[in-house]
Amino acid sequence: MEDQQIVELYWQRDERAIQETAEKYGAYCRKISMNILNNRDDSDENVNDTYLRAWRSIPPVRPVSLMAFLAKIARNLALNRYKARHAQKREGDSFALSLEELDDCTPAAFQVENQAEEAELGRCISDFLRGQPADRRNVFLCRYFYGESIEEIGRRFGFSQSKVKTMLMRTRRLLRERLEKEGYWI
Repeated sequence: MEDQQIVELYWQRDERAIQETAEKYGAYCRKISMNILNNRDDSDENVNDTYLRAWRSIPPVRPVSLMAFLAKIARNLALNRYKARHAQKREGDSFALSLEELDDCTPAAFQVENQAEEAELGRCISDFLRGQPADRRNVFLCRYFYGESIEEIGRRFGFSQSKVKTMLMRTRRLLRERLEKEGYWI
């Protein structure tokens, strides 16, 4: 079923929307969840929560890209679950390591006072990524949006782990420079 047809089912409040979403995007949402949570039960629960959040959000939202809409929901829910699970302890897992990598290029102690400031930072990062070569942008997104390991990214793009690490390091450095230029204190 096409995405617009699925969205229309949501708008009609037809429960088949969830079934069609699960059929088309269930594995995709599970992959995002597993990359962050690294636990099948938590990931399955996260995927179900993703469907519920989509059901509650559509309408009034009419997503242009259902796939991106679901990815954002799955990722945000997984991040919240991850933070709650790891609030008291620091584990050396792949996702925790990717978050630490970003510490060097994101605003220090950044407190979002309002949605406008958050949106502006998001726009700045998006503009930066759109200006990067496709392979660099894709590697960055795989690591920091989808939470994939260095090994997975290397296999996906046919790069050595060393090349992936170097690309990520250079992209983080460039992002840091861009954010500093935009007035964010790193």
